[in-house]
Amino acid sequence: MFLSHRTPQLPTPEQALRGRAEPSFTVPERHTVLGNPLLGPYPEGLETADFGLGCFWGAERKFWQTPGVWTTLVGYQGGYTPNPTYDEACSGMTGHTEAVRVVYDPSAVSYEQLLKIFWESHNPTQGFRQGNDVGTQYRSAIYTHSPGQEAAAKASRDTYQKVLTGSGHSQITTEILPAEGRPFYPAEAYHQQYLYKNPAGYCGIGGTGVSCPIGVAPAEG
Repeated sequence: MFLSHRTPQLPTPEQALRGRAEPSFTVPERHTVLGNPLLGPYPEGLETADFGLGCFWGAERKFWQTPGVWTTLVGYQGGYTPNPTYDEACSGMTGHTEAVRVVYDPSAVSYEQLLKIFWESHNPTQGFRQGNDVGTQYRSAIYTHSPGQEAAAKASRDTYQKVLTGSGHSQITTEILPAEGRPFYPAEAYHQQYLYKNPAGYCGIGGTGVSCPIGVAPAEG
């Protein structure tokens, strides 16, 4: 856990670690489970979605198990430090959250269905934490790749908020921001498909137990 003794705070761009122009490690060529390439360019017709929902080990597994998902990879997004390492992200001084990139076939699984998995797989009301995992790198986030995704994400948030409020939960703290200008930096090789390689490994993923309605907005564009 990170900074469990005090309230985590995001760094300013001036405070963030400097980072590096190129990654300090290599990423595997293919997905250990699905067999498809991890890094783009991806086949025509596929779309990309980026989600942060706590520790990315368990989060990634939720999506690679979803029919219609072509590949997944974990990384760091939403911060300031270029090409961070895991230790740097966990220091809280890069501004990134642990994220999962989901490349999917929209004819087989809709963006709204991915949003349903996102909302139901974690507690989006906890700010800079997920359960016992505390730190800015565990914050809930959606980074959108089109106006359609943005509209669908915000509509699903508003709809889910009503359901959560009715169940006694507090306000959703999920940040919904454009992926443009917020690069996704792939994580180290041992993090990719971690729970497939380590079936007994730590998985902090867990939702509120409240079902999220889907189909609340179109995701075109």
